Amino acid sequence: MSITGVDGIVYGVEDMALCRRFFRNWGLKEIAEGRFETLDGTEVILRPKDDPVLAPAFEAGSTLREGIWGVGDAAALAQIGQKLKAAGMAVSESKDALSCIDPSGLKTSFRVSRRRKVAVTGAPSNTIDQHRRIDTPSPIYQQAEPVNIGHYVLFVPEVEPMQRFYTDVLGFHISDSYPGTGLFLRCSAQGGHHNLFLLKSPTGKAGINHVAFTVRDVHEVIGGGMQINRQGWETQLGPGRHPISSAFFWYVKNPAGGLAEYYTDEDYLTEKWQPREFEKKPEIFAEWAVTGGIDGETRRQKIKA
Repeated sequence: MSITGVDGIVYGVEDMALCRRFFRNWGLKEIAEGRFETLDGTEVILRPKDDPVLAPAFEAGSTLREGIWGVGDAAALAQIGQKLKAAGMAVSESKDALSCIDPSGLKTSFRVSRRRKVAVTGAPSNTIDQHRRIDTPSPIYQQAEPVNIGHYVLFVPEVEPMQRFYTDVLGFHISDSYPGTGLFLRCSAQGGHHNLFLLKSPTGKAGINHVAFTVRDVHEVIGGGMQINRQGWETQLGPGRHPISSAFFWYVKNPAGGLAEYYTDEDYLTEKWQPREFEKKPEIFAEWAVTGGIDGETRRQKIKA
């Protein structure tokens, strides 16, 4: 059905000024009040949490209120509408988009993608057998500029209904799983390790865990994370590396809801990939990680006062 990835997200927030400052510091461009873009045009929209245009919240407080998926063309959009209706979903339609409420209670929308191609490159690595960076030092980033939103992660009451919706109805592909408690999904057969990760909620209630913003390379993860710490935002965990997706990460507490993640260098999968099953435990989540981040001034692990 030619779903191309996350095209945008919408938050309902308690403090617009605070959240606008966060996303400016995060490295996004504010193109209108409360409306931000990554480098490729992926949207982040902030609205007051009681704005009547928002769908009902699936948890209290500031949180994600809508996930927007891009599709390749109008024919793909029409096909998704047909699939949703055939599955018994209530579908709202406008001129160029359609939406439903997924089994977790999150408004989930689809539109012809508004993302644009952007010429960005990461720093090549020198390995023992390949010298891809010659007479050129690796970059040092003073701030991150996220390229796109690679994935978001939801807490869900039960994984199975969400799996059926996203795989059977929307055609997502399973990449890996924690059987019964977690599911990594990608929206196309070929692509990054996951565009959506579903975690069984420890409270039995739905909610947002985090939204992940792709950056160029590991050096931008580090530079962006240190700049966020300099701006006074609190690191939850990072830098670190995930064994499952191979990605480098840095998680920061997001006043708009859940966490925001810088990440890069995830595995790229194809139709040949065979999903794996893992036991959910700390060493599977992170091969290594720094609690609290790296201080932007001292360049050492940040120590809480």
